[in-house]
This record gives sequence, structure tokens and C-alpha cells, in this order.
Amino acid sequence: MIKLVIFDMDGTLLNTIDDLATATNYALEKNGFPLRTTDEIKQFVGNGVEKLIERALGEENISHFDEVYADFLPYYSAHSKDKTCAYDGVIDLLKELKNRGIKLAVNTNKPQAPAAALTEEYFPGLFDYTCGAKPENDKKPSPDGCNEIMKLFGISKEETIYIGDSDVDYLTGKNAQVHTISVTWGFRTRSFLEEKGAVNFIDKPDQLLEYL
Repeated sequence: MIKLVIFDMDGTLLNTIDDLATATNYALEKNGFPLRTTDEIKQFVGNGVEKLIERALGEENISHFDEVYADFLPYYSAHSKDKTCAYDGVIDLLKELKNRGIKLAVNTNKPQAPAAALTEEYFPGLFDYTCGAKPENDKKPSPDGCNEIMKLFGISKEETIYIGDSDVDYLTGKNAQVHTISVTWGFRTRSFLEEKGAVNFIDKPDQLLEYL
């Protein structure tokens, strides 16, 4: 019996790509570097802000990481909710899971404070815990966040599902040894995820209920 569902945030719960792309291009342009397309930035996200900036710069410009990163952070903080929204059907799914008495948590590579703020902003009262990036945990695909959440609630791996949209999320669930489901509405294509080893998919949020 499933007692805990852990969700990735970006590309799974929230469509954040437009705000991430705008902030990234703001920081790149301010420092004289070429802009990136939204499709490119979709491929850069998933391992945290640092990796996003590194990939947007490219190896040839990595020496300018500190300046671009410093410009990205305050801009994104001020504009992180300009276009961000929950994916269709996600809130209804969360309410149904909550009604069934299932614990709900977020595991994201966003820093802890903004991650918790976004969870409460878009899903007030629906999540029991948000685990963002913090010094004591390695970032996904490390299982540290999932393990912290399961320990917090005293729920076993066999009673847990992990849901995400990327290869990083697939590996996170695999490393945590929990049942893992990939969504097809996020930042990675189904064919890409299949190449990385993902086998369980849902095309819309309410299909998760079939796994319960």
C-alpha cells in the first residue's frame, strides 16, 4: 500500500521554464554572452541553478560563472512567479491524494527557502514537507532528499512513490530504491527518458491514481 508520494517540482508540479529562461538570458545578456532558447534551457535544468548557469555559459565561458550566477539569483528571485503556474490537473490530483490520507512531499534541487515558499504559494496546505537543496544533503540524483523524507514520516521504500519529469528524477528514484514514475508533460521527452532507462510513465496527473 502506498503511503507517501514524493514529487519533483520544476517540470512536474510547476511549469517554471519561461521564468527560468528569462532570468538566465537576462544574466547572460548583461555579461555579454549569447542568449539561449527555451528548448535549450529545458535541457540545462534538473541539477540545480549552478549547473543551469554552467551549461548556459558553456565550457568556453565557464570562467565567468560567478558574475553570471550573481546576476541570475536576484533577478530570478524577483521574477520567479511572472509566468510560472501549476500544470493542469496537478492540484486536483494532490487534493485527491490528500483525501486518501497519503503523505505528500516535494524533493527539488532548488534551494530550501525558495522551494518551500513556492510550494506554499502554489499548493497551500497540500504538502506535508518540502525538501530543497541544503548543505547536509547531496543534490539529486542523490537519494538523500528522498531518504530524509521517508525517515521523517517513518514510511518504507516499498510504501513510497517518486515522481519526476527528468532523467535526474528517474535516477533519484532508482537510487532511493522506490517505485519511480516519469511524467511526459515536463522538460524531457518520453523517448529521451526511455533512452535513460525509465519504464513507468503517466501522460496526465490523474493517471497516477491507477498506480495506487
